[in-house]
Amino acid sequence: MANKPLDTELLDRAIRFAVNAHSGTERRGKGFPYIVHPMEALEIVSTMTPDQELLAAAVLHDTVEDTGVTIGQIREEFGDRIASIVDAESDKGIEGRSEKESWHDRKRGAIERLAKAPRDTKIVALGDKLSNMRAIARDYAEKGDELWKIFHVTDKKDHEWHYRGLADSLRELRDTFAFKEFESLINQVFK
Repeated sequence: MANKPLDTELLDRAIRFAVNAHSGTERRGKGFPYIVHPMEALEIVSTMTPDQELLAAAVLHDTVEDTGVTIGQIREEFGDRIASIVDAESDKGIEGRSEKESWHDRKRGAIERLAKAPRDTKIVALGDKLSNMRAIARDYAEKGDELWKIFHVTDKKDHEWHYRGLADSLRELRDTFAFKEFESLINQVFK
């Protein structure tokens, strides 16, 4: 049986945009192209919704945070809904403080934003966070507590606080396979 036709023009454009934005960058300490992470987030989101705008937001979620792309460019290329989701997913730096110094405040802010966010934003966030948690679980199985040394904040308890806070903020999605996997991996890594 042939695959059914589907209008993927928006998603196709978003994938090309994200590939170009992340071109030539490595996922931190992984040795593979950064774009693998947004593509995995896209795949995870596709298990929760066929909404092309949410799928596009998933693949674009790190373009503002990790490249020279601005939220204005995302808005111009992809519209207000996608731009607002990408903006909600972008880590907010704190002026005058390093990433390490501001880590707890930034993560607390992200947890609080997600708790109040609409379901659509939570779906995209879960795609991102589950992809991150899968990588952590794989690396933790291989490296144990040495893993935490690659992060700005190196205390495992801080990462546990962050991921359990994210899970609480995303609990509205507890009926999805993605959330169940996310929570299971958190419990596996942070026994």
